Amino acid sequence: MKLIHHSALAFALGVLASPYAIAQTTQPSIPVGSLTAFPTVVQTGTKPTLTWTINYPSVVKNFLTITNGTGVPSALGATVTPNQNLICDIRILGAGVTTQNSNGSIVYIETAGKMRYNGSSTWTSIFDGKQTDAIVQTQGIIKTLNVTAGKTMDFGGQYYYNGSWFTFFNSTNGTNVQTLVNGDACPTYIPAYNAPSLETFLKPYLDSSNKVRIGPMDVVIFMELTHTDKTNPGYDFQDLVLLVTFRTS
Repeated sequence: MKLIHHSALAFALGVLASPYAIAQTTQPSIPVGSLTAFPTVVQTGTKPTLTWTINYPSVVKNFLTITNGTGVPSALGATVTPNQNLICDIRILGAGVTTQNSNGSIVYIETAGKMRYNGSSTWTSIFDGKQTDAIVQTQGIIKTLNVTAGKTMDFGGQYYYNGSWFTFFNSTNGTNVQTLVNGDACPTYIPAYNAPSLETFLKPYLDSSNKVRIGPMDVVIFMELTHTDKTNPGYDFQDLVLLVTFRTS
């Protein structure tokens, strides 16, 4: 049975605020400021002291570097290297590997997400489940990690079908894993905002010009786990999508 992507039956996530919406309310994407006066009551002929404070938003690329598998800085890389010690919260936005039963119903396939970090050569499992799992449906945090300055973070994934785990694609073995930040333009093989093939779980994180719209301290990791032929319509980087939010404390 052929593995397929099927956006029409993806679950809608409208009942809870998305992590993007939460991030935007807690970390403004534009400078904000305040103006105070002292004293607040003055007599005629005197002047208060005015103090103006501007808070500039954090931008994730000030805190980390994204490179391709050979260590070259890249807008479409996959390896993340923190420039200082950070904390990160990891969410699964969606796990879109499916197959179709003989009666036409869609079945979501078990998918695993892994990463290695802080200088380790061992891949650590961060997710093993399906799109229908509650933690995916609510886009809850699956892992909170302390990551070390100068130590790379690599991500990967694979799916389990008919008793076997298929190819483990990751940051270092090709181009099937890519990382983008807020405002980045999606590669052409990721479906456009209004495309029927765009999974429902991704729509809140893209704008009408097909740019990523996430919080200023977020990165989104797209994985293609079922195809390697870039001319195949199924090569669309919606098989496993992670959202990683970085913070300093």
